[in-house]
Amino acid sequence: MISQCHTSQFCCRFGPLFGCHVTTLLRLLWMVFLGLSPESWAQQGTQPHSIKIKGDITLGGLFPVHSRGPAGVPCGEIKREKGIHRMEAMLYALDQINSDPDLLPNITLGAMVLDTCSRDTYALEQSLTFVQALIQKDNSDVRCSNNEPPIIRKPERVVGVIGASGSSVSIMVANVLRLFAIPQISYASTAPELSDKSRYEFFSRVVPPDSYQAQAMVDIVKAMGWNYVSTLASEGNYGESGVDAFLQISREAGGLCIGQSIKIPREPKPGGFDKIIKRLMETSNARGVIIFANEDDIRRVLEAAKRANLTGHFLFVGSDSWGAKSSPILDQEDVAEGAVTILPKRASIDGFDNYFTSRSLKNNRRNIWFAEYWEDDFKCKLTRPGIKYDLGRRKCTGEERIAQESQYEQEGKVQFVIDAVYAMAHALHSMHLDLCPGSMGICEKMDPVEGSQLLHYIRSVNFNGSAGTGVMFNENGDAPGRYDIFQFQLSNTTNPGYRCIGQWTNNLRLNAEEMQWSGGDRAVPDSVCSFPCELGERKKMVKGVPCCWHCELCDGYQYQLDELNCDMCPFDMRPMPNRTGCRSTPIIKLEWSSPWAIIPVFLAVLGILATSGCIITFIRFNDTPIVRASGRELSYVLLTGIFLIYLITFLMIAEPSAPVCAFRRLLLGLGMCITYSAMLTKTNRIYRIFEQGKKAVTPPPFISPASQLIITFILIGVQLLGIFIWFGVVPPHTIIDYEEQRPPNPEFARGVLKCDMSDLALVLCLSYSIVLMVTCTVYAIKSRGVPETFNEAKPIGFTMYTTCIIWLAFVPIFFGTAQSTEKMFIQTTTLTVSMSLSATVSLGMLYIPKVYVIIFQPEQNVQKRKRSSKAVASTVTSQLSQKDDKQNGESKSSAIVPDRSQ
Repeated sequence: MISQCHTSQFCCRFGPLFGCHVTTLLRLLWMVFLGLSPESWAQQGTQPHSIKIKGDITLGGLFPVHSRGPAGVPCGEIKREKGIHRMEAMLYALDQINSDPDLLPNITLGAMVLDTCSRDTYALEQSLTFVQALIQKDNSDVRCSNNEPPIIRKPERVVGVIGASGSSVSIMVANVLRLFAIPQISYASTAPELSDKSRYEFFSRVVPPDSYQAQAMVDIVKAMGWNYVSTLASEGNYGESGVDAFLQISREAGGLCIGQSIKIPREPKPGGFDKIIKRLMETSNARGVIIFANEDDIRRVLEAAKRANLTGHFLFVGSDSWGAKSSPILDQEDVAEGAVTILPKRASIDGFDNYFTSRSLKNNRRNIWFAEYWEDDFKCKLTRPGIKYDLGRRKCTGEERIAQESQYEQEGKVQFVIDAVYAMAHALHSMHLDLCPGSMGICEKMDPVEGSQLLHYIRSVNFNGSAGTGVMFNENGDAPGRYDIFQFQLSNTTNPGYRCIGQWTNNLRLNAEEMQWSGGDRAVPDSVCSFPCELGERKKMVKGVPCCWHCELCDGYQYQLDELNCDMCPFDMRPMPNRTGCRSTPIIKLEWSSPWAIIPVFLAVLGILATSGCIITFIRFNDTPIVRASGRELSYVLLTGIFLIYLITFLMIAEPSAPVCAFRRLLLGLGMCITYSAMLTKTNRIYRIFEQGKKAVTPPPFISPASQLIITFILIGVQLLGIFIWFGVVPPHTIIDYEEQRPPNPEFARGVLKCDMSDLALVLCLSYSIVLMVTCTVYAIKSRGVPETFNEAKPIGFTMYTTCIIWLAFVPIFFGTAQSTEKMFIQTTTLTVSMSLSATVSLGMLYIPKVYVIIFQPEQNVQKRKRSSKAVASTVTSQLSQKDDKQNGESKSSAIVPDRSQ
């Protein structure tokens, strides 16, 4: 411990104030908060310039009377508005309180006002003055050089502090005041971290924290429909804390993304702001820029944007440091046009205007910085002893008048300074009423004032402030969030400048119709990462950036389920043109008027007419030799089969229904089965007669007409049995096939109304008839060498050859179109035409020539004399002719010889 003053220059200078035994504590404070040794601090000059006003209770005041000085110099130029206006507001409030008989009656408030020089470390040095009276001193071992005890002047006790202004300064000072339980009420510090009562227990403020401001800015951004913005923050507590609060609230609220988050250094390098603008342009869609920065940084950002020829591109949302000030946008109005700014709700205090404009060098001697303000405000120079007069400036007369010979506008935080002083006064008044009831002055219980008790009363105050709005504090010592929203409107010819467009008090009230943007445009510009997708498009999100996406069309048969997903329409539906939902797929069937139906119908009609003509002719000439020679019974069966083949065309084109489907099943294979069963029976008979004639004279069995019919009906019965089994297993019904006509473009999708007959079922239905047809063809080939007297063998052979060619052509056409969207039409037409052609071949080869002879050459349709069977029995040919004569009535001559045995 240092016990003698002469042992330390520091002790000799401050021993009378602190006592040498406390130097260890002060050394610790300086080294922790300032990083300075006491000796270096002492060399800077330790006697602060301050305003001292005597009173029963003394309040401290911290104001940025001067700006931050250059390197190595604590203070710079005087700050007229933020410094002098605010400081005078405290003096004005003290005058009003001391003259108020109802507030702290018979108690006078004094003040000790210090200059922070806008620097946190310097402010900490100055604020140590406030704690002098609270340090317990033991001066018993203190002696001066003459061995006399020192004369110690008792320092004034400060019960509370008004200030400071900047958040970084308040944070630094709050750390010291907390150690000595001195309550502090700030009029301008808005950093969110000051709401942390575990660290800043004795700090309160009459302005809302930036967390409220950040919430208001988030609400503004969302109200304008923006979801993609960038942030700019000046390095320091105010800027960084403000942006951090904005980022946290935006994350919690959701729907808002940050393109760039840029910090402006305290000492930017040359070209630094141009680089900032270049970085902002890396996310050019983020046109909205949230800016928590000091006035100088704001101005330089605007200048850089103008140099980059980006006037009108960025849409600034400024914090209260921008507010409604003209200095940040001076000469940069075109770049700042449309900027939305926020400012704690305030009002101009008329009483302060009257007070301040009446100040002069004569009546304001208590303000030790007022002369400096006077020189700066009136651009003149006062004559002072020992200071050489500056010839470059005019001499001040002292008769100048504020607001008459100089510009004057009340600084925005004046209201809050007054409210802060009144808050302290109301707390002291309540404390006095509780602790000193009936006492006319300071009682013993309030001497000294306990800081912890005073803090309790401060947090409980609730009164109407200087602007008529309520002054109160929440549990964190913060004032309610009340803000005015401004917009800088350059194109507003009636009143260019800042215009109030809304308010925020826990929720936003924004008058969007009063907003105006670059060029006078009323529509809010976009600041979005991705624009909304069109109808029928889904969002494909960009990983990690929830506000950014790519738009993808719901293609094919998909529709937009929600903004992020597409889904397939049900199988019987297709998407709407805008793909916002699904609609029923049109149902189609083969129409009679369709080109695919006209040709088959035409062929079928001609075939039915021709077949009917043949049948009628045969019936009309039933007993003539030609009809009898052709085998009347089998001919009628065969003509019936041909007629049914033609008839199936109409069933295949008719609108599907259960009866139609039943007849399709029945007749599709039955007509061909009847036809080829009869032909097979005929060719088999001819072949057996020919083969038997080679071996013996006796005819083969089962060649009589009755036998031929029985064989034919047995063959037909197999087909009918299969069909009726099919009926029993799967009753005929209709279906709508949505897969058949489902092209890539859903606009052309159709549901096809059809019978429940698949391609496989159709083939199986025809397969028996095809087996009969192939077998008949084989017998026709084997019978190709029979004598000419068997004049029906060769026509049957030609019929079967041609029929086989037709059906061989049918197979690739029918199955090759299975994937075509016109499948139903092609397959139906192919099937019906093929059947009509095969029927036509049979009709044309076997019966049309006979009908022609019957109608147009009746002279050949007569009975001719038969040759003797003994005359031709010597050869196989004559044997065959005789056998054929007996059985079929055929002559070996080229003329037809009727066989009357039939």
